[in-house]
Amino acid sequence: MVLGRCIIAAVWIDTHCHLDAAEFDADRDAVVAAARAAGVTTIVLPAVDAGNFDRVRALAHRHRLAYALGIHPMCTAAAGEADLAALRHGLEAHRDDPRLVAVGEIGLDHFVAGLDREHQAGIFAAQLGLAREFDLPVLLHVRRAIDSVLKQLRARPVRGGIAHAFNGSEQQAGAFIELGFKLGFGGALTFDRALRIRRVAAAVPLEAIVMETDAPDIAPQWLYRTAEARAAGATMRNVSAELPRIGAELAGLRGIASEALAAATTANAFAALPRLAECTEELAT
Repeated sequence: MVLGRCIIAAVWIDTHCHLDAAEFDADRDAVVAAARAAGVTTIVLPAVDAGNFDRVRALAHRHRLAYALGIHPMCTAAAGEADLAALRHGLEAHRDDPRLVAVGEIGLDHFVAGLDREHQAGIFAAQLGLAREFDLPVLLHVRRAIDSVLKQLRARPVRGGIAHAFNGSEQQAGAFIELGFKLGFGGALTFDRALRIRRVAAAVPLEAIVMETDAPDIAPQWLYRTAEARAAGATMRNVSAELPRIGAELAGLRGIASEALAAATTANAFAALPRLAECTEELAT
């Protein structure tokens, strides 16, 4: 694959991983090394609130990864004008940083009880405005809120991006695709009971798919806690190194080789987040 003056190899890209999470404090360097050893050469680290903007940026530079700045809908309760000003400042101050690839994680969450939907919507609308101003794609959180997110996007068009952890219908998938978005699929599709996700992931156009882990969350089936582990209070953690195996599961659903899925989803990630393709050490050969 040739992009500009770079020749890009077919690799796996984890388009959504919260590497700054406390679950990685004990072995973060080893987690990144294991991901690269597994063939995951690029990882995108989305921020969730103004308090971790500096952290995700520092981690992206330390590990030669990519990052996004934004306010997660689950963090909007305490967010206001000062937080939006901090986001604007971060986007302005680092607008020439090639590792800053998107505004995110932003969107709406209508699943968690107690979140003020009107306030969420206002923060989301303001962040879409900033994405437009700085001409950046967005990483979208759309849990139980797909139609509401689509309504905002139609009112405030942006430069595309990714609908993270997509779990909607084929019709909703088509609506995102029409607006220039890719759909993020990860560990949820590895469960036999996840019938709709598996059906949609197998049916949507290949050029609409990107891969993600949402690590440390949304663990694949083989990492999911057993009843015995839950009873014992054990925890489990997803990691980027699981992405090739998740990809193999999706490739099987689609009836294609894992290598073909890796090549396609890498190209799709570059299309969704164009700065990923700017001659980084990991991707140029």
